Amino acid sequence: MTQYRRHLPSSELGPWLSDGGLETTLIFQEGIELPFFAAFDLLKSEGGRAQLARYYEGYGQLAQERRRGFILETPTWRASSDWGDRLGYDASALAEANRQAVTLMLEVRERFATAESPFVISGNLGPRGDGYRADRRMNVEEARRYHAGQIETFEPTQVDLVTAVTMNYVDEAIGVVLAARDAAMPVVISFTTETDGMLPSGETLADAITLTDAATAGHAAYFMLNCAHPNHFEAVLRAGGDWTSRLRGVRANASQRSHAELDESPELDMGDPAALAAQYDAIRALLPQLAVYGGCCGTDLRHIRAIAEVLESPSGGAGV
Repeated sequence: MTQYRRHLPSSELGPWLSDGGLETTLIFQEGIELPFFAAFDLLKSEGGRAQLARYYEGYGQLAQERRRGFILETPTWRASSDWGDRLGYDASALAEANRQAVTLMLEVRERFATAESPFVISGNLGPRGDGYRADRRMNVEEARRYHAGQIETFEPTQVDLVTAVTMNYVDEAIGVVLAARDAAMPVVISFTTETDGMLPSGETLADAITLTDAATAGHAAYFMLNCAHPNHFEAVLRAGGDWTSRLRGVRANASQRSHAELDESPELDMGDPAALAAQYDAIRALLPQLAVYGGCCGTDLRHIRAIAEVLESPSGGAGV
């Protein structure tokens, strides 16, 4: 057991950083084919593994330079059984891919973590279905069983927590939290919203967080938002409510396009890094407890660097 084992981001070090849009960076900027957006598939070759290492190294250097804690998310958003089946992975090969992803994160942490820039490793989970559409729903127990396999693979490793991102309906989020609780793992749930600030399922963000907490005795360490532009959810945050105290992280898109528009776009919309950073600054004024700052589709190292620069001002929130 290492000093990082089961650690979470701490408010003692102020805001933490995470990476940007891994898959969109690899596809649109590096010209790499990723069937089903499955970055973990690159781990099967030396060249693919080196490509992933270079991606994370840039962020590791940034965190070290800025003396910020960093959340290393494993490239395993698609490394669950349904997606593994589509890519030809049996259960054993899929479990090994998840473990290899953790090994890669450990190597990055060894190179860049310092006392002033601690690195926490998160086992990244994605939805069973399409992250943009809640058209294939499970009940809570189905979701619990489905995600248990990946969580149980992470549990014996040096992963500190698991994070389920792009969750688009409540029952799946509840199932993930229960599966993590069964494995005695800390867990973070990150919901996505449409342009109206509602989940793709039509559920409100307030209900999503409140219902998930109620069904799991508040086991989630905290909640996040990802894969939506700040313009899509800022009005919901401004409306406020007790539920907002559970939001501790944001990984926004660079693009203001809807999920449907992003799905159909043959080009990457990277937006304006400086403008996005300014919107993050506005969000942290609304959420003084905000602790984790990263990006999602269309964002890259330039966006996270701009956000890191904004965080140097004293007007931000505290932390987890």
